[in-house]
Amino acid sequence: MFECVVKNWQGEQVGQKTFDFKVAKEETASHVVHRALVRQMTNARQGTASTKTRSEVRGGGRKPWRQKGTGRARAGSIRSPLWRGGGVIFGPKPREYNLKMNRKERRLALRTAFASRIDDLIVVEEFSEEMQRPKTKELVGAIARWGSEPENKTLLILSERTDNVFLSARNVANLKLLGSDQLNVYDLLHADKIVVTASALEKIQEVYSD
Repeated sequence: MFECVVKNWQGEQVGQKTFDFKVAKEETASHVVHRALVRQMTNARQGTASTKTRSEVRGGGRKPWRQKGTGRARAGSIRSPLWRGGGVIFGPKPREYNLKMNRKERRLALRTAFASRIDDLIVVEEFSEEMQRPKTKELVGAIARWGSEPENKTLLILSERTDNVFLSARNVANLKLLGSDQLNVYDLLHADKIVVTASALEKIQEVYSD
């Protein structure tokens, strides 16, 4: 059971919020979260790097000189990997980097990563009605009142995306906006502070609980 203070738009404490997550055991938690993080970062690789072998490089179809009698080393193609402009030995080719991880284990890692950031978690009341129009300055000021400095990398988690909040947040360098059903291990661990609305916290508990 985890307890958090709930703050309003002005940054004042207005209540308490509790949530319960089934997390990994202490001795295996770091291992599970690490596996999930490596999987996410590895699966993000495109795998499109490609080099040409000696058979794919243009030219080189004719033997450059006769086999014997020239005093030079024998050569069959000017596109040998030993030659300038030749093919590449054991170079990268398009491939899949995807790693597999069981769904239950992925969700366990996500809950464990979220719970591990409890000290950096800031729970706030729903504030979309406070923003009648897109205004970056108002949102940045509110985040500062809640306890996240402008230089901090802040993750803002909402139950549902509203245009005014999205347009206000998209131009802030250290702020990332996520829906409560789009959580991932990398963003949870990368952020210095995590700001989540009370409704989003309830939705996270509903979506990711076992």
